[in-house]
Amino acid sequence: MTPSNRKKMIVAHSVRPDAPLHEVETNRALARWLAHLLGLKYGGSYNPQLHAGQDLYLVPTQTLVGPAQARQLGVKGPEDLWGGYVDYDFICTKAISHGLLNKNAFAPEGWSPLFSERIRTVVLDGLSVFALEDARPAATHLLYTGPIRLKPVHACAGRDQEVIQSIDQFDTILARPGAAQLFTDGVVLEQDLHEVVTHSVGQSFIGDHVFSYCGEQYLTEDGEGADVYGGSNLLVVQGYYEDLLKLELPDDVRQAIEQAQVFDNAADEAYPGFYASRRNYDIVQGLDSNGQPRSGVLEQSWRMGGASSAEVAALQAFINNPGLRATRVSSVETYRDQPLPIDAIEVYRGPAQSSDFLLKYVTVNSYDG
Repeated sequence: MTPSNRKKMIVAHSVRPDAPLHEVETNRALARWLAHLLGLKYGGSYNPQLHAGQDLYLVPTQTLVGPAQARQLGVKGPEDLWGGYVDYDFICTKAISHGLLNKNAFAPEGWSPLFSERIRTVVLDGLSVFALEDARPAATHLLYTGPIRLKPVHACAGRDQEVIQSIDQFDTILARPGAAQLFTDGVVLEQDLHEVVTHSVGQSFIGDHVFSYCGEQYLTEDGEGADVYGGSNLLVVQGYYEDLLKLELPDDVRQAIEQAQVFDNAADEAYPGFYASRRNYDIVQGLDSNGQPRSGVLEQSWRMGGASSAEVAALQAFINNPGLRATRVSSVETYRDQPLPIDAIEVYRGPAQSSDFLLKYVTVNSYDG
């Protein structure tokens, strides 16, 4: 922390009132861990009465939306939180990853056509839909090139997605009772890939510390047998993307980093009110319906995410070893009760939203490059 931030108190903040216990407790664990690393006081979970008028450093579970929320929490810029801020809700969802079908399609307030223009070459083929009447024309347009994936814009961890093979199958979805609300809330329709690898690319700015990373994430089965986020393996460097790209990296990883940079820069340009001190991007690489390789940014995470615990572990490694150039860290989420691996750091152990048990932990390994 800079001298001006020395008096800040770090507080956790679970933004959603209905957040599951594992999200709330993970949020608290990471805020407490950061306070220890930065030598600051940990103030527990944000309480408007208890923390009124205090100089806070916030660790929120979600991206902050709108000036009223930021003002209430005392957040004025990226130096006041580990996360991000946007003027409108859709900006921090999957929705901004694709443009609209045409100029007559419904667009939410604050929508920037400039963003979709800037990122067109670094995302998959897809469209964002915000009205039921725009849904079928958008699906028809995309299904000409193969199967598409329907993704509600507020869903996370791979949940609630469906693969659509035909317009008849899509019509079945449109006939469901909740279809109008689903598309009003926002849906992404995106080409479906197979044999996929999902890369994680990002940067964190915490006090005087800046680090950048790349890696892969993987899936696991939750308590209901669904494939959900299972963890991330990251290679982290002290510094910026230029420092990361100086390492010996495979071509597919370099492509993912470069695509994330385009997406990141476009957000700063198209949405000038936006700021973030945690910037994480998911990039998928796989084969399309014609067997051709494709690579594109799926979405952004300007908030606490699955890889956040690994990032904090990397920060600890850099603070403990200032001359350390790079390190490898992994975050793990498993729904099977098991002993903690040797040298692992436990983040959460307890019930999950869709299971009786969830274990989250991180490991740190040396970089041998």
